[in-house]
Amino acid sequence: MNNTLKKTNPWAWIPTLYFAQGLPYVAVMTISVIMYKRLGISNTDIALYTGWLYLPWVIKPFWSPFIDLLKTKRWWTLSMQFILAFALAGIAFSIPTSIFFQLTLAVFWIVGFTSATHDIAADGFYMLALTEHEQSFYVGIRSTFYRIATVAGQGLLVIIAGLIETGTGLDPAVLEINVSPTYSNTITLPTFDDVSENQEREAHFIFTTPLVNAGMFIDAVDTKQARERIAEIEQQIKASNIANGFVADESAQQVQKGTSTPKAESSFTTWVRNTFGEKREVTDDIVDNAVVVGVRLSKQPQEDETKVFNLTFKEGDPSIRLEQNKLSPRFEFTAHNWNKPAYMLFRIDHKIKSATSATFEGASGNIPFAWMMVFIVLSIFFFAVSIYHNWILPRPTSDHATKDVSASNIIKEFFETFKSFFTKKQAFVAILFMLLYRFPEAQLVKLINPFLLDPIDKGGLGLTTGQVGFVYGTVGIIGLTLGGIIGGFVAAKGGLKRWLWPMAWSMSLTCLTFVYLSYAQDHSLLTVNICIFIEQFGYGFGFTAYMLFLIYFSEGEHKTAHYAICTGFMALGMMLPGMAAGWLQETIGYRHFFVWTIICCIATIAVCAFIKIDPNFGKKQPKEEA
Repeated sequence: MNNTLKKTNPWAWIPTLYFAQGLPYVAVMTISVIMYKRLGISNTDIALYTGWLYLPWVIKPFWSPFIDLLKTKRWWTLSMQFILAFALAGIAFSIPTSIFFQLTLAVFWIVGFTSATHDIAADGFYMLALTEHEQSFYVGIRSTFYRIATVAGQGLLVIIAGLIETGTGLDPAVLEINVSPTYSNTITLPTFDDVSENQEREAHFIFTTPLVNAGMFIDAVDTKQARERIAEIEQQIKASNIANGFVADESAQQVQKGTSTPKAESSFTTWVRNTFGEKREVTDDIVDNAVVVGVRLSKQPQEDETKVFNLTFKEGDPSIRLEQNKLSPRFEFTAHNWNKPAYMLFRIDHKIKSATSATFEGASGNIPFAWMMVFIVLSIFFFAVSIYHNWILPRPTSDHATKDVSASNIIKEFFETFKSFFTKKQAFVAILFMLLYRFPEAQLVKLINPFLLDPIDKGGLGLTTGQVGFVYGTVGIIGLTLGGIIGGFVAAKGGLKRWLWPMAWSMSLTCLTFVYLSYAQDHSLLTVNICIFIEQFGYGFGFTAYMLFLIYFSEGEHKTAHYAICTGFMALGMMLPGMAAGWLQETIGYRHFFVWTIICCIATIAVCAFIKIDPNFGKKQPKEEA
């Protein structure tokens, strides 16, 4: 039983607990990347070092048994939140130092392991503090607030950093790019006209032109010539920016990158392509148009002073995008290069059909201070939430530590935890369920955005970047959230066993929306929105059964550690199919790939046929009425 000394309304702590669970993950995996980019760390170092930060969440099942053995889940949850508050403050005060990269990475590792431990304890506490019925009812709520945390972390906190950057430096420099079929442009490196500046005015940044009029298509004889021209201008931009000291020399190796010999296709890939691939007539590619803009400083700074320039998208059509993958939008101006142009490349999506525009803003504020304040805000939040949870979290009588804690007992219990997991009834079937229930979605989710973006002649729908952002980032999220909440509500009414099959079919049949879209190639926004909403609603609704089964299978003496092991299999079930999805789609085409995902739904339905679930799990029992 999940008895508590006093009954606390779950609405008082579940939203805040899972909001607090999501924020550190976003800070480590997403905010860190943006921050390092703004602080001038190279893409190579960012990818290498932040990629390793995911490790704590991968290996967390290996120390989850200790959470069961030592102290209570409530104690672990509160302690980790308190440590997170100090660790996030440590990141904040490491940023202004000369070795900020090394220091912040070290503290991010602490945040990662602390956050992963918090996940284990919070999930275990959720199962101890709630009845089976309440666990079913609130499973959608907890997932929703976790997603809200990811949105707040990637959106709100980054906005705060941007506002501080803008408000603490030189006046922002605004660049507007207009695109219309009536315009045409030549892709060249522009130069500055002779500009007489008022020396009494504060220093500011100047664009070669603050208003750019560009055409929709590149003016070239053929697409091959156009691609060669874009590649040539990219190399010129890189070479110029490096030579003038605006970007780090580590990019120089990429400037001289020659044309490499394509890797020969394996015989297996050829067989798959010839046997199962689409017989689509290939047409010439269409190349995005491009515009080059230069920027310089109006006044010479002090000898030891550096003015950092960061250009970001502000408003308008996201289909007019700043090239950031190959070229840096961050430049350092000094007394030696202040009057030379730093170049940026903008790409214009060829799928744009009518006149449009976008505005970009160059900020040069105190970037270290801006990110320092972001992590101070996070630190204050975790101090506040740890105090709040210390007051509001219930104290389940079943939440207790192992009485006999010794070195030998810890080792014994550690191995006993894993042994008891793999020797549970139907353990093999349960593991297959964890690996295969999401088998179709694990592949589908990797290719949804590429399918929406790819042009019609490549089998896609030819949507612009801005349209995809709205369709999948807004309508899709709404469908996913509603599906999860409704799934939790109905599971709490009828129990997991009753709703397992409807949820499994929902997870499977909604994949048919992409089969329809790929064959009909109906790129009407109304049709696409409806299909994406249906698919994401079905996924959110069906995912409820998956989460509840993890809770159900984790029941027992080591439920916290067992749930952590279950989440490890969940990650594995998403990772492995997703890794091969891109190769398979490129080999057989979108239409046959989406048909393949429907065939994979057999795995989802099959594993549901073998698992056995207590019919009363998740239902509200009569004694819970009291």
